[in-house]
Amino acid sequence: MELNLEIVTTPLRQAATVVMLRDAPTGLEVFLMKRHALSDVLGGAYVFPGGKVDALDAELDMVAHLDQPLQALHAGLNEADISERTAGGLYVAALREAFEESGVLMAQDAAHQGVDCSRAAALLREGHGFNTVLAQMALRLQTRSLVPWTRWITPTSPSVMSKRFDTRFFVSAVPAGQVAVHDNHETTESIWLSPRTALQQYWAGQITLAPPQIMSLARLARHTSVQSVMAQARSRLPPVILPEPFDLEEGRVICYPGDVRHSVRELAMPGPTRLYFHARHKRFEPVNGFDSLFD
Repeated sequence: MELNLEIVTTPLRQAATVVMLRDAPTGLEVFLMKRHALSDVLGGAYVFPGGKVDALDAELDMVAHLDQPLQALHAGLNEADISERTAGGLYVAALREAFEESGVLMAQDAAHQGVDCSRAAALLREGHGFNTVLAQMALRLQTRSLVPWTRWITPTSPSVMSKRFDTRFFVSAVPAGQVAVHDNHETTESIWLSPRTALQQYWAGQITLAPPQIMSLARLARHTSVQSVMAQARSRLPPVILPEPFDLEEGRVICYPGDVRHSVRELAMPGPTRLYFHARHKRFEPVNGFDSLFD
């Protein structure tokens, strides 16, 4: 991964990400997809399903197609400066991106049954928009499947890309009977891994990860089940994580809330409070080595 040292002054792009989880015989696993190598956002890196908020996300008939009132969704995000409809649009964006990128559709029909994902995907391929698909199939999105987890804001010195995003991370269990798979368009490979195994593969140079994924996986590695992750996410409001990069003689360092160099002194998440860019490895690493990801 190449280091970006330029200052980016363009406005933040609103985005949503779903950290999709499952319980495997060996423990908790997370779904990761490899972005297309030619993508201008983290090309070649392994990411969670997600993407930019579309203006149409907030135009959905939310009374008809969401399972919770907007007031509840707004309260869960803990963002007083956005409207209830904007909050609803963030949930819609997360569920839409999860479906478009992985084929997983967290929705129910009018009879409160599962959903025909193949039919919904066929309608998308025919050119129908996501909102139209929901209307034609009389589906209600299951926002209860999503639990707000963190809010990552790209600093003006992004370090690994040339765009800035304000991304809400949600955690969710993949619905029974549905299979997550990459779309062969924006993403070219996908895999289920335990969080620790994903970090081990990153350390071994087998996969590429960006700092938000590194820190998120380190946080997930402290759990043994989907229930544990979801329960912890429900027990607290999602922290805001605005990394603050600085440069030392040795190179670029990113610090997080709780670090002595960060403007926010309260710790936002477990794990190391800073990563540094290892020039020879061309990646970000914790200062005290691999095991410090889990301290």
